[in-house]
Amino acid sequence: MIERLLMIDIVHIKFDLTGFRIIVGLEPLEAKKSIMRKHALIALMVFGATLMNSENLMGQDPQFSQFYANPVYLNPAFAGTARCPRFVLGYRNQWPSLPGSFVTYSASYDQHVEAISGGIGFIAMRDEAGRGVLSTTSFSGIYSYQRPVSRKFSLKFGVQATYSQKALDWSKLTFGDQIDSRRGFIFQTQETERGGSTGFFDASAGVLGFSDSFYFGGAVHHINEPNESLILGTSRLPMRFTGHAGAVLPIDGKSRSLSETTISPNILYQRQADFQQINVGVYLNKGPLVVGAWYRYNDSFIALVGVQTDVFKVGYSYDLTTSQLTTKSGGSHEVSLTFQMQCREKRGRFRTISCPSF
Repeated sequence: MIERLLMIDIVHIKFDLTGFRIIVGLEPLEAKKSIMRKHALIALMVFGATLMNSENLMGQDPQFSQFYANPVYLNPAFAGTARCPRFVLGYRNQWPSLPGSFVTYSASYDQHVEAISGGIGFIAMRDEAGRGVLSTTSFSGIYSYQRPVSRKFSLKFGVQATYSQKALDWSKLTFGDQIDSRRGFIFQTQETERGGSTGFFDASAGVLGFSDSFYFGGAVHHINEPNESLILGTSRLPMRFTGHAGAVLPIDGKSRSLSETTISPNILYQRQADFQQINVGVYLNKGPLVVGAWYRYNDSFIALVGVQTDVFKVGYSYDLTTSQLTTKSGGSHEVSLTFQMQCREKRGRFRTISCPSF
C-alpha cells in the first residue's frame, strides 16, 4: 500500500493513495497572521484548484488489512465458499492522528444456493475521506459458480455488478479567501461551489482454485473503468488487479482436518494504475485463537489477533506505519466480525475452502 501526504503549514493538500484511493482536499491547521503566508496559501489554492480541474485525476479503492475477513470484497469468486449463510461486518480507521483520516465501513452476505448451482453475495460499503469531505457509498451483487476439476481440486468463478455514489461535501472545505491576516477564517469564500455527487456502475470478475490444503485466486475489479468525476472532465476509476495464494499446514503431526494447530503462509499482490502493494505474512491457529503477522512492502507491519468458533469470528488488527508518515499517523485500526450460520447438510459432497478467517 502506498502512502503520500504533503503537509503545509496552513493547509494540507492531500494526495492520499493509501487503500488505493486519491483525494485532493484543503484543511486549515491554524489561522496565521502573516500576509506573506496568506499569499502562499492563495498560491497553493490555485495549485489545488488546478488539480481539481485536471482531467487525469484517478480515484482508487479502499483496502482492508484483514482481507480474508472480507472475502467477497477481495474476490467475487469467494461468494458461497462457506456453503451456509455468512454475514460479515468490517470497520477500518486509517491514520486517526491526522486531521483528514479515512474511515471505511462494510457489510457483506453470501451463501451457496443449490437451485442456481452457485453462490450469491451482497456487499454494502461506505468510505469517508477527510472527515466526510469526500464519501463513497456502494452496493454490489455477486454470483459465483463452482466446478469440481478432480476429487481433490475445485475451481470457482465469480462476477460482480456494483453501483457507487460518490459525494463531495462543499461546506466542509476551507479556502484562502476566507482568511483574515489577524482573525483567521472569518470571510465567506468567493469560490464557485462545485462537486455535489455522481453515481456510476461497474463490473468485476474473479477466479478461485482450491484443494483441502492450498488455494489461489485472482480478480479484476472495475473492468469498465467508470467515470467518477465530481467536477470537470473525466476521472476514470482504473482497473484493480488482485492475485492471492496461500496454504493451511498442520504442525502438530495430525491431518489437517483433525489438527488444532496450523500455520498458514500467504501472499497478496494488488495493482491499480501505477500503484501496487505486496503483502506477505503468516497466520497461526491454535484452537479458537488466531494470531497473524504481515508486512506490507514499503508501508507497514501488521499485527492481528482473533478468536473463532463455529458460529462467530472476531478479529482486530493494527497497522504500524513504516513509511515517511511513521507513527505520526496513528497507524490504522481494523475490526472484523463474522457470523457463520448453520444450514442443512447437503446431499453429496460440497467442498468448502480452507483459508484464513482474517
